[in-house]
Amino acid sequence: MPSALPSSPAGARPELLPAVFLDRDGTLNRQVVREGKPYPPQTLAQFELFPGVPDACAQLAAAGFVLVVATNQPDVGRGTQSQAVVESMHARLRQLVPAISRVEVCYAPGLDKTAPPDRRRKPLPGMLHDAAGALNLDLTRSWMVGDRWRDIDCGQRAGVRTVFIDFGYAEELRAAPDFIVKSFSAAAAVILRETAASRG
Repeated sequence: MPSALPSSPAGARPELLPAVFLDRDGTLNRQVVREGKPYPPQTLAQFELFPGVPDACAQLAAAGFVLVVATNQPDVGRGTQSQAVVESMHARLRQLVPAISRVEVCYAPGLDKTAPPDRRRKPLPGMLHDAAGALNLDLTRSWMVGDRWRDIDCGQRAGVRTVFIDFGYAEELRAAPDFIVKSFSAAAAVILRETAASRG
């Protein structure tokens, strides 16, 4: 369940909070790279966080950010992965990284190019919009961190700043991120630095 939001006086609108939206595979946990392309782990045993992720997330939360995972898991929609396995990974993630307030998942397979795209499937920003509505988030003060072009496009469409973790995959970015780093810890450091600078 999402963490509780600060209470507001009766009749007052709750304060909007900044967020950091996080891709999952290749951002928080190790991805499986085959022929230059990343893939998610297939079993809970393969689900392994990158070093420093819990500490970096704790620092972001301490700085006032709400942390929201936004992940495409199309293999479930394609029938090649069990939703129960994905949910077990998210339970493990929440256990290892208690600073995470919410996990948004899109299971749409994304294979039918003739059908309208699912609004929650990145690069569309539906998962970010849904989380913002549920948690009273201020997208104008928020960030998106990810390792794929879909993450960067999604963040830009939602109006948030973007940090790209560059693993040198065999795919091109379609939009220019605000920052490029080599690890999640480095991405968190950028966000914390930029936030401190903006606050003077």
